[in-house]
Amino acid sequence: MATNSMLSLNTSTDPSNMKGFRRMFAPGRLTLGVFFPIEAFEGDQPSMQYQEDLARRAEELGFAALWFRDVPLRDPSFGDIGQVFDPWVYLGWIAAQTREIALATGSIILPLRHPLHTAKAAASVDQLSGGRLVLGLASGDRPVEFPAFGVDFEQRSALFRENLRVIRTVLNGEFPSLHSSYGQLYGSADLVPKPMGRLPMLVTGHSGQRLEWIAQHADGWITYPRGIERQMEVASRWRAAVEAAAPGAFKPFVQSFYLDLSDNPEQPPTPIHLGFRGGRSFVLRFLEALHGIGVNHVILNLKYGARDAGAVLEEIGNQVLPQLEASMAAAASSSP
Repeated sequence: MATNSMLSLNTSTDPSNMKGFRRMFAPGRLTLGVFFPIEAFEGDQPSMQYQEDLARRAEELGFAALWFRDVPLRDPSFGDIGQVFDPWVYLGWIAAQTREIALATGSIILPLRHPLHTAKAAASVDQLSGGRLVLGLASGDRPVEFPAFGVDFEQRSALFRENLRVIRTVLNGEFPSLHSSYGQLYGSADLVPKPMGRLPMLVTGHSGQRLEWIAQHADGWITYPRGIERQMEVASRWRAAVEAAAPGAFKPFVQSFYLDLSDNPEQPPTPIHLGFRGGRSFVLRFLEALHGIGVNHVILNLKYGARDAGAVLEEIGNQVLPQLEASMAAAASSSP
């Protein structure tokens, strides 16, 4: 039977009180996460072997988050089906294998799911994991999926806004009254469980929205890798939008990154799709540069790697993360 804490509303309006958010984000700090599948593979069919062991090891090594994809259908032309398993089922499975690491979605495709189902699944994972869920959301970018679900691809931006509103309403209120294209509630029924606090919700890309809207309605922004100078401009625009929408608020800036880590620590970088191949010395300098421009979290994707993913986790966790922490501490102590 659900406990009262699962049924009653936590009235906190600050997502930083949530365990997953705290593990991933703090002003002036950069953390690392890793996408499932944690492996290198050809084409779009990962083996999905040893993922539980790698997830536990990532937690032990100090990675901040494990990231889960939402890819309902396989489109071979797209070249990526994420972790294959349904994200909510897999979140529950990995939550049971870990204890402290944040569980983040990158990202749940809102227009393809009924918002009440999304809200109930998210609150359930949050309760069962002890407040570790960080909910990344997106409007979807694979046209082949939308007709299969009877959803108009051209309406995805409007559906994204409406879906997010419904989810916020039912998670942050009790017995709400609401009207949407998904259905109506008249105050006579409530969605349970509730999350352990204000569930952090991050928008991925623009999802068909203006940056100002994202800064007002989201708790953070997930964007794509760019060159340092260009990313600095984008991060600056994000901070300005957040300050205008919520003066004094901290809303993290997150980016993904594909990494093929060389076994030569001094290997100079060469470009790959949405990332680079290089040694850990350059990886460290790159992460320090991202920290310097205000990036708060980097999600590593190891799909295009030449090495065993477990070995890459060990090298990043043992050789890069401690040096990055020392570098951030030194930067904080030297700032006025």
